[in-house]
Order: sequence, then C-alpha cells, then structure tokens
Amino acid sequence: MAIGTYGMDIGAFTPFLYCFRDREHILDIFEKTCGARLLYNYIWIGGVSHDVYPDFVKDVADVVKMLRPTIKELNDLLNYNKIFIDRTANVGVLPADVAINFGCTGPMLRGSGVDFDLRRDDPYSIYDRFEWEVQVGKGEMGTVGDCWDRHMVRVWEMEESCKILEQAIESFPEGDVHSAIPRRVRPPKGEIYVRVENPRGELGYYIISDGTGTPFRIKARAPGFSNLSVINEISKGHMVADVVAILGSVDIVLGEIDR
Repeated sequence: MAIGTYGMDIGAFTPFLYCFRDREHILDIFEKTCGARLLYNYIWIGGVSHDVYPDFVKDVADVVKMLRPTIKELNDLLNYNKIFIDRTANVGVLPADVAINFGCTGPMLRGSGVDFDLRRDDPYSIYDRFEWEVQVGKGEMGTVGDCWDRHMVRVWEMEESCKILEQAIESFPEGDVHSAIPRRVRPPKGEIYVRVENPRGELGYYIISDGTGTPFRIKARAPGFSNLSVINEISKGHMVADVVAILGSVDIVLGEIDR
C-alpha cells in the first residue's frame, strides 16, 4: 500500500492499481483466516485466536510467487523511472545522526544508511530462525537518506519478506493453537517495555502491572510520531511540491500520531 500510494503522490497512477490488485490477494488470506480484512484481532497473548484454514500454506506460497513479478514491474514502471527519480533523489535528505536524534526507526532510519532492524538486533518470536538481509539506503540515485532511498528500502524489504514467508511455510507447525494460551492473563507486579519491528519502525509497549488482570499503566510507542517529527528538518530549502514527496516518503498513519 505504501509503495502504490507514494507513486500516486508523485503523479504515477498505474503502479497504484498494480499494488492494490495484489494487496487484495493478501487481504483475501486475512479474511479467510480470521474473518476480517483490516481489523484482525487474530494474534492473542500466547498464540492466535484459532487455527488457519486448510489451504493457508498453499495460498501464502501462491501470493509470494505472484508478488515477485510485480516487484519487477514496479521497478520498471516506477522505481527506476527517470521522472520518479528526479522527483525523489536528493530530496528530503535525512542524515543518519539526525534520524537517530529524532528517534526515527524502520525504513526512515534504514533509508539513511543505518543498519538496524529489531528482528535481527533484538530478536523476538522466531525471527532468529530465518535467513534474510537488512536493507539500507545506499545513495544509489542521489544522496544517502533521500526520498528515493526511503522508498526503495520498502521495495527491497518486500523481497526479504518473501524470503521469510517461504522459510516459515516450509516449517509450518501442527497442533493445538490454544494449548499455550491462558484463559486469563494475570502478570506479576512490575514493569516492562517490549518492542517489535512493524512496517514503519519500532512499535513498543510500556506496561506497569499491579498483579491484577488489568494493567495499572500502559503506553504505546508508535513509530509514526517520531518519524513525522523530523519533517521540518528535511523540508528546509525545498519547494512546496517537494514537500509532497517528502511527506509521502515518511509513510505516516495519522492514527499513530493524533492520539
């Protein structure tokens, strides 16, 4: 979705249609798995709400096979298009030190050449079992940390996601998905901060427990707020038309920001 809408921000409509065409196949899998296309409530504490449907593994494999040609289409049609490069290369350059100081994470940080991904550097779940590469901006078309780099990190990460999915379905486990899920979660007294890598960066939750089934305090750290905070720094000296390209390269979701 981020790839398609960013192309439309720059003025390319056709890639948007390609991306949303393929997104439908992914949403179909989500819907067949949990009944919802956008608001899933599928991953529960300790596991998932229910088992996957019988053809889940086959459908995932088919989608991965379908996506790779689309990535090449996007590269030919949009990502390496001269007009697109002219609109995004050397625009909205975010130096690595500025990205770190503002707390930027995810593709915003990696687009600036910083080799950091929680799935590898602070692993959780089963990511340590998979072989894949962290993608960073290299200044291939302009300056490291420009809009093109941030966009392309997301494109390259689609291929890495395909690699992870292929490895995951090869070792897909069987068994009762509810076996490890407690009926009621009552954590001991204390506090904890847990973070995961989501499509826009570090999503973290700080929780204080008083020993009951209800958190005493809970705070969500959404990546979009920090990523958007850098907009003033990377927009200085650019034309208003460039700000559209810069804002689109941040890939914000306002629900993370206006809370």
